[in-house]
Amino acid sequence: MISLHQTLSKHVTAALNRAFPEAAAKANAAGFPLDPQLVYASKPEFGDFQINGALPLAKPLRKAPRQIATSIVEELNNNQDFRNLCEAPDIAGPGFINLTLRSQCLITEIETRLKDVRLGVELVQASKSGEPPAPVVIDFSSPNIAKEMHVGHLRSTIIGDSLARILEFRGHPVIRLNHVGDWGTQFGMLITHLKQVAPEALTTANVVDLGDLVTFYRQAKKRFDEDKDFQMSSRKEVVKLQSGDLTALKAWKLLCEQSRREFQKIYDRLDINLTERGESFYNAYLQSIITDLERLGLLVVDEGANCVFLEGITGKDGNPQPMIVQKKDGGFNYATTDLAALRYRFKKPPEGDGACRLIYVTDAGQANHFAGVFQIAKRAQWVPEGGRIEHVPFGLVQGEDGKKLKTRAGDTVRLRDLLDEAIMKASADLRRRLKEEGREETEDFITNVSNVIGIAAVKYADLSQNRVTNYQFNFERMLALQGNTAPYLLYALVRIAGIARKGGSFNIHTNGLQFNEPQEWCLVRELLKFDNVISEVEEELLPNRLCNYLFELSQTFNRFYDQMPILKAPEQKRCNRLALCELTANTLKLGMTLLGIPTLERM
Repeated sequence: MISLHQTLSKHVTAALNRAFPEAAAKANAAGFPLDPQLVYASKPEFGDFQINGALPLAKPLRKAPRQIATSIVEELNNNQDFRNLCEAPDIAGPGFINLTLRSQCLITEIETRLKDVRLGVELVQASKSGEPPAPVVIDFSSPNIAKEMHVGHLRSTIIGDSLARILEFRGHPVIRLNHVGDWGTQFGMLITHLKQVAPEALTTANVVDLGDLVTFYRQAKKRFDEDKDFQMSSRKEVVKLQSGDLTALKAWKLLCEQSRREFQKIYDRLDINLTERGESFYNAYLQSIITDLERLGLLVVDEGANCVFLEGITGKDGNPQPMIVQKKDGGFNYATTDLAALRYRFKKPPEGDGACRLIYVTDAGQANHFAGVFQIAKRAQWVPEGGRIEHVPFGLVQGEDGKKLKTRAGDTVRLRDLLDEAIMKASADLRRRLKEEGREETEDFITNVSNVIGIAAVKYADLSQNRVTNYQFNFERMLALQGNTAPYLLYALVRIAGIARKGGSFNIHTNGLQFNEPQEWCLVRELLKFDNVISEVEEELLPNRLCNYLFELSQTFNRFYDQMPILKAPEQKRCNRLALCELTANTLKLGMTLLGIPTLERM
């Protein structure tokens, strides 16, 4: 109901200014206009909106809060346009004003959304100069070459994807970047090791699969940590690679391509679209970072390394914390690459992406790293005016014991194994239910439904949590038909599709809807919250807000479905209720699509 909120806000602000013209004039002249604090009602019994400004305005206006509220209400009641929108305002407590929208106003909104594929969500506006919105860069997923994707990558991948989908739906051009770890010491280790144990892997494609490559990587890492000669050889190999040695580059490309193909299999299963731009992309820009930091007077040599000392961040000794941007041996590190990437993303084309907002989706453990990178970028003035940089941190995926999710052998759980198990358990649960219900379905049906439910359950279980916190991974809970789960949402959609299959056509209504029952009005008001929820997620980058809304909508619809006859209702009521069913289905489908969650019409 954002448009209604905006309209009401104009009426309420005008009423406040008319009630207290002298104070309003002074406040406007000072650049701090009086704020009526119009917000969405916190509870249904308070109506649809609340005006909460009377209490904070009591001191500057030197009047009792209830007296202020009474004056505002008098002005509102003198406004015919306001009276067409709202019932008579109600003053509660010391001065809160409750506003309830008129029934016809709500019905008009429902009728509008039934004809609107965007369900009331407006597109972002072009700038005042008429230029289209600048891109938003979302940096997410980011696996490392020669390593398999694990549950940690799951969180970054699906959180980043859901944010990208929501921002794209709002009309922002979104650049979805996969900042893969495709450069650095690990390649020197791996190439050196493979020269001895599997040299053909460095010259011929597809000689080893990713599983073998991971094993080779572990062996190389062990040798690097224990053998100084091997360590020296590995570093020489890195120098060859960085200097453009053709043999080293060919080996590097083969290893990257092998990993890339395996990553893509996971992305295809999860319906994820990304543009790969790994660490190697920024190699040509690393030296200029050092040069510019030195020119700006930010660079300090500390124990032979080039550093920037961070403001407001201290080490254990109480002194300012240094961030190394060039190692003692002249090599660069993650901080250098991240600074180069940040600057490139903000620069105008063709030198960069021309972004207005950068969003980094990584685990919470990297919060300090990004705080330092962001601070340096701001001090170097690489962030343009109005540019936004945000770290979107997330917690750990834990087992039921509250510890980091691992296999029985103590290894990190591979993402492909986790998805396989989710689909297998969904299949077993589906077969059990079909047997209990005496239903017979084809193997194709069972395979399709199991895949959708398994993937949906895994995604939703993650996205429905506040991303900042850790969460415990539990297949039984995430596949349940009750509670805040993907199957519960899917079941609401299946119910509505069942109504349509039984003769409940969704093409019989036009205008003139009427609602009389409390259950109908509850569903109406829940449906009209959708655009506001999308706006909140766009700003706060918390996908669980959308999950919670869809769960509440499903609960409200299920109560409506259980208590209100639909197909057996008299014709006018039948049409009205079918319209609510249709809009509920449209809202659930769109909401789940924006989360990257597949849907079903039978299960």
